[in-house]
Amino acid sequence: MTVIVCPKCSRRHRVDTSKIAQPKKVMVRCQACSHQFPILVEPEQKAATPPPDQSDQTASPTPPPKPESARKICVSLSKGGVGKTTTSVNLASGLAMAGFKVLLVDTDTQGQSSFMLGKKPPAGLTELLTGELTPEEAICQARDNLWILAGGRSLAGAKRVIDKRSFGSEWTLSEAMESLDKKFDFIIIDTSPGWDQLTVNVLFYANEIVTPVALEVMSLHGLAEFTKSLHAIQKYKQIDLNYVLPTFLDDRVEQPAHIYSKLQSLYGDKVCHPVRYDEKFAKSPSHGQSIFEFAPDSEGADDYRQLVRRVAHDHSLLQS
Repeated sequence: MTVIVCPKCSRRHRVDTSKIAQPKKVMVRCQACSHQFPILVEPEQKAATPPPDQSDQTASPTPPPKPESARKICVSLSKGGVGKTTTSVNLASGLAMAGFKVLLVDTDTQGQSSFMLGKKPPAGLTELLTGELTPEEAICQARDNLWILAGGRSLAGAKRVIDKRSFGSEWTLSEAMESLDKKFDFIIIDTSPGWDQLTVNVLFYANEIVTPVALEVMSLHGLAEFTKSLHAIQKYKQIDLNYVLPTFLDDRVEQPAHIYSKLQSLYGDKVCHPVRYDEKFAKSPSHGQSIFEFAPDSEGADDYRQLVRRVAHDHSLLQS
């Protein structure tokens, strides 16, 4: 028996594939919501016959376990100017510095993630989504343990490719990224402002969310709107808003402290240690460096170290 899951209502169904001899693609209809979608049916694997017992030989060592899938974390909020790209780049860089194998995916048409790391990849996410390149050909290594799947203006065309799919368009990114899922410890996805089909694809692909919230009123309103939209995604798949990251904290101004307190009262222990305002964040991109490389002793670097420790669930990381 094979279990398939309806992409619309998430209902699980058992299908008898014991008589299937060759892989083939078929259309099926969900008995719960009547949604039609394609599946690839493959013949069931028969259990291998155990080798004969040979008492004069030592037992073969147990094969190593297959690697688990990467933790897929998107950095998202529908409002712009809150520090999404800064957070994506520095979170990914910090995790890589801590020894994890990390892929940074840029889904923004501005393509700033690559620029912030001083890279100009010849290809990226567009070529992956359109099938022009394989995942391994589309990614570019930026640092030790850190790879980039670049964004850029060409993603506008990729969005049209997604829109033209008659069914299952929300799973386009998930299908394209499937072969990369087990090759990394973390996949960090930077998203664009607004709410479009590519952002929906990211939320269907990721399992966790980091939401940077600039400590000003409009960002707080944007967070409320974002959580409403997120509820629509959560009807179909599991994704959690795990980390609310206050950004641009300025102790010299009263309002940010007030909004920070408001966030804590609304989101409790999901609220992370805030990222303080630091002018070095504006300077580091022109040098093509993360905050850890450009100003390792700065307040901003210290704040993002704390985020890395919290996300990795290891408070011993990146200690000086």
